[in-house]
Amino acid sequence: MKLLKSLLAATAVAAVCIAGPAQAETKRIALVVKALGIGFFEAAAKGAEEAAKELGDVEIIYTGPTDTTAEGQIEVINALIAQKVDAIAISANDQDALVPSLKKAMDRGITVISWDSGVAPEGRQLHLNPSSNPLIGNMIIKLAADHLPDGGDVAVLSASATATNQNIWIEEMNKVKGNYPGINVVATVYGDDLADKSYREAQGLMQTYPDLKAIIAPTSVGIVAAAQAVSDAEKAGQVNVTGLGLPSEMAGHIESGASKSFAIWNPIDLGYSATILAYNLATGAAEAAPGAEIPMGRMGTLTLDDNSEGAMADPFVYDSSNIDDFKDIF
Repeated sequence: MKLLKSLLAATAVAAVCIAGPAQAETKRIALVVKALGIGFFEAAAKGAEEAAKELGDVEIIYTGPTDTTAEGQIEVINALIAQKVDAIAISANDQDALVPSLKKAMDRGITVISWDSGVAPEGRQLHLNPSSNPLIGNMIIKLAADHLPDGGDVAVLSASATATNQNIWIEEMNKVKGNYPGINVVATVYGDDLADKSYREAQGLMQTYPDLKAIIAPTSVGIVAAAQAVSDAEKAGQVNVTGLGLPSEMAGHIESGASKSFAIWNPIDLGYSATILAYNLATGAAEAAPGAEIPMGRMGTLTLDDNSEGAMADPFVYDSSNIDDFKDIF
């Protein structure tokens, strides 16, 4: 019997030696977007896949609801909890409504971060802003004012009324609008990141405000819809559409004159950075706390403020001088 036990033990040791060191367990990171079918988020998913390839032991689950609602995202979150993913990186449709579901995820040991559009601090470990909120707020109104030396009426076409990022950027814009003499912000309307609704809202703005000189849309869906509405109304050159958009979607509108310039950060970089951050937290390589500096791979380091938020990079302006260099990239 002793001989048998010794042989079994020796066999077990040999098996361990032959198997070699254990392979790292693949981390499943869910990139949850406001809604599927939006070019900005599809570009962010490319960045997430780039990060996964670089890290080597990551599987990306790209998911989101079919429309920009908190209810749709809550369903997605609950499904991800049931799948026992390792991390959730979410661009939120509502900063508060998602908190209970995300707290449940964290209670189950799932890493949770928000990016692009934030979640209230109690519902995530950190938030990645694409850029500094004050810089974005100033940028979107400056883009309009730069082409209105004598001032004029401008309006804002936002995403949903509960979109965290949109509301913060508009708030920051309104703080500095007095720095641009003659610029009069006449209205803010919401297209819910739906192309048809955003188009109708842009039409409504031009009808309600016949002296309107610019539409500021800090949303990649809204800016394209508004530019199309301006073109269809044959008001290119009279009403300038600006804000935040993708070069691939705005190149034609720059050429037509419906938009003179717009800005955006690289969404590929944003998806990449969110994935690296989620991975570093999920693996214990970093901890989210005020003042922490967390690596973001090729994007450098994210420094967290007192709310455990940090900014990725400054926005970049696109116009007729450079749009052709980027329209085939994102």
